[in-house]
Amino acid sequence: MTGPSVPVGAAERRHRWVGEEPAIPFELQVLYEDDGIIVVDKPHFLATTPRGMWYRQSALMRLRARFGEPDITPAHRLDRATAGIVLFVRKPRMRRTYQMLFQDRLVSKTYECLAPCAPIRRPRCGTVTPLEAPRVFPLMRRSTIVKRRGRLQAFELPGEVNAETLIELGDAAAGALMPWRRYVLRPRTGKTHQLRVHMNALGLPIAGDDLYPVITNPAYDDFSHPLQLVARELSFTDPITHEPRTFRSRVPLSAPMNPVLC
Repeated sequence: MTGPSVPVGAAERRHRWVGEEPAIPFELQVLYEDDGIIVVDKPHFLATTPRGMWYRQSALMRLRARFGEPDITPAHRLDRATAGIVLFVRKPRMRRTYQMLFQDRLVSKTYECLAPCAPIRRPRCGTVTPLEAPRVFPLMRRSTIVKRRGRLQAFELPGEVNAETLIELGDAAAGALMPWRRYVLRPRTGKTHQLRVHMNALGLPIAGDDLYPVITNPAYDDFSHPLQLVARELSFTDPITHEPRTFRSRVPLSAPMNPVLC
């Protein structure tokens, strides 16, 4: 999901040699650009910024190469496994202005995912609050999420809440995806892996997730089972032009072949 704003320093802007970097065979779609920002529809498997073995095969480096602009910087980021809308800033003097939109929670973020159509499970930590009882959905999921360096999975602990997600059922057309169901996720916070952790804690792990509930190790060039999570829509009031902005991802959700019993 969308994480905190990530400043990119001069050291990262300099070219570095990366050997054996596999190609990510999916196009990075530019949905909008003006003098200040570029909005892209990031595919699954493409990192937002260089990390580990991924350098040229990141959204940031593809954009810098495409436009010949070494100062392009992300205002926020998505996990490599998550597809959808990402906002980049072109000019250093505008960087903080747009990044503060995310830091101050002035951006409305809507995600869509596929997960089992099954009864929810009561999580061990945090709270689950139905908002239209006795209906289960929509519900508000609140918990404490911790992500420690060197550990692949984030996890929940008892304590002061730092992660909130509104979870709704998707549209009725999702019935064709049985035994999966479409869910709409509206995070109120931006903790690492928040949506994946919250859905898994409810007994509804997102289809294609290689971290939750258990870690799997697909080959780095296996693109056959993308995480079925898309940052579908991003809305905000532009801090420069003061115009309302809404951008919507075109990346489809695709039901996996392996069955999940309802």
